Amino acid sequence: MNDFQLNRRQALIASGLGTMSLGMPGMVLGTDKVDASGKAVKSEKSCIFVLLCGGPSHLDTWDMKPNAPVEYRGPYMPISTKVPGMRINEMHTGLAKLTDKFTLINSMSHPGAISNHFDAMHNLLSGQSAKRVQQGMANEQPYVGSFVAKHKPSKRNFVSNAWIIKCVGPPVFCAPNIGIGGYLGSAYAPVFVGSANNHPAMKDFKPPQIYDPYDEKRFEKRKSVLRGLESNRLDKDKVVKDWSDLREKTYEALTRAEGRQAFEMHREPDSVRERYGMHPLGQNLLLARRMVESGVRFVTVNGWTGQADYDKQGPPSSSWDMHGGNMGMGDAFGNGSYGMGFCLPRLDQALSGLLSDLSDRGMLDNTLVVVTGEFGRTPHVLKQNPPGRQHWPKCFSSILAGAGIAGGQVYGKSNKYGQYPTDNPVRPEELAATIYHALDIPINDPQDPSGILRSLTTGEPIKELFG
Repeated sequence: MNDFQLNRRQALIASGLGTMSLGMPGMVLGTDKVDASGKAVKSEKSCIFVLLCGGPSHLDTWDMKPNAPVEYRGPYMPISTKVPGMRINEMHTGLAKLTDKFTLINSMSHPGAISNHFDAMHNLLSGQSAKRVQQGMANEQPYVGSFVAKHKPSKRNFVSNAWIIKCVGPPVFCAPNIGIGGYLGSAYAPVFVGSANNHPAMKDFKPPQIYDPYDEKRFEKRKSVLRGLESNRLDKDKVVKDWSDLREKTYEALTRAEGRQAFEMHREPDSVRERYGMHPLGQNLLLARRMVESGVRFVTVNGWTGQADYDKQGPPSSSWDMHGGNMGMGDAFGNGSYGMGFCLPRLDQALSGLLSDLSDRGMLDNTLVVVTGEFGRTPHVLKQNPPGRQHWPKCFSSILAGAGIAGGQVYGKSNKYGQYPTDNPVRPEELAATIYHALDIPINDPQDPSGILRSLTTGEPIKELFG
């Protein structure tokens, strides 16, 4: 190789960027448009995926059974909402006013005998229900956020796929391919943002190190040297020109302030921050909105609601794993960290804040919001003290809003005890296909790196959900 035959890795290293866009998770550059001032024009669609890790009880949230015996229905009652016939938990006073903006699915279901977080999350996030290839080894199917990063990458932000607060604590709460991007590779895995001890509700919140400011003078010097090396070959050598264009695009994305400013929460008025709630879930959803505004395509938000003042137990990945006394988690219907009396009002405030804010800003048309757990909870309340519910993959609920999803409707239904769907069952396959359809991503993947045409999911989008 002569001095002017630069490969991609050498071009990035010479420009001071190392191999960041080659191997750093989520750092995939694309083609968003900006105007002459550098501000974004109408963006392609993005997604905020709120994962209520642990699995909330559908019977105590969005598929309530007030006419069932108390050992099934639990202690809560539903309230009427803006949409006649759609009734949700009495603590969802904010969401009750916004039901015209979202669709409620009450027929989610995992086919087969799955009952653990690990497999349920994998199936939900990958959009497939197939068994893992080998015992103890996850299959190579990428997750939805990785496919979005591949097909709808961002140019304004060098991160296309992000995850706010990675699963923490026992590994049962971590889906197997969460950090590897499946067969697409680590470049399409999410960039992880924040932790239990570093989240945007805290005054000293710090963004990921990859957003740290760079030494502009040093970068400019390296750019000048590289341009000199390339200058005599750009017109003659298409390979050199391609890598030069790549380097310039990567450099431009890395040095834009827009991505870093998304983490400067003080830029938001206090009234907006308080609208979401000054707790981890509220501020994480506000951060998700800001990241989408800065060009991130897919933001998964861990549904951790924080910890009750008098009850500091529980890792920040399992607020909704409300087993009750048999696992030492306290009353599932109480006000502790694992109690719906604590978690549901925070979810209501944060989610209603997000939906109303997106709507007010004109962002809901291009931002898909998905809110779901990996499964539901047992229809029968456990006979123990204090009470709780076990895992229940046969039936659960999800919320979808924005990006063409019609509001004010309930899709599917379960039987009178919430044990199983009786109408329009929705598997992980159909949910994933619906997400791809909402984001204008074809289900058949012509860019499969193996050269084999593989489908992103075997499901079909639920066209009835769209207005």
